[in-house]
Amino acid sequence: MTIKNTIDSLDTLVRLRSTKVDRLQADMAAQQATRARYQANLARLDGLTSGSGASGALPLALALNCGQYKLAVIALADNHRTDLSLHEATMAVSQRALNDAWSERQLLGQVLEQKKGVAALAQNRVERKREDELATQSWLAGRK
Repeated sequence: MTIKNTIDSLDTLVRLRSTKVDRLQADMAAQQATRARYQANLARLDGLTSGSGASGALPLALALNCGQYKLAVIALADNHRTDLSLHEATMAVSQRALNDAWSERQLLGQVLEQKKGVAALAQNRVERKREDELATQSWLAGRK
C-alpha cells in the first residue's frame, strides 16, 4: 500500500469519525433538551402539589379529594424523578461514547497529519534528488 493510499484511507476514516462525533453531539443535545423538559415538568408538579393548599381546612369530601389529588401528583412526580434518573444514566453512557469517539477522531487526525508530514518529506527528497541530477547533468554538459 502506497503512502498516498494510506493517507487517503486515513482521511476517509477521519471524516467518518467526525461524522460520528457530530451525530453523537446532536444526540447529546437532544438528550439534554429532554432532561430540561423533565426538570421543568418536575418543577411544575412540585408547584401543583404545594399550590393545592392545605386539605385539613376543607370539608371532609373536599379534603379527601384534595388529598387524593396531592397523592396522585406526588406519585407522578416520583415517576418523573425515576425516569429522569434513568435518562441521566443513559446520558452518562452517551457522554462516554462521545468522549471515546472524539478521542479516536483526534488520534486518527494526528496519525493522518504525521503521515502527511512523512509524505511531504519523501516528496521533498525526490524533488531535491531530481534537481541535483539536473544540476549535475547541466554541470557535466558545461564541462564538455
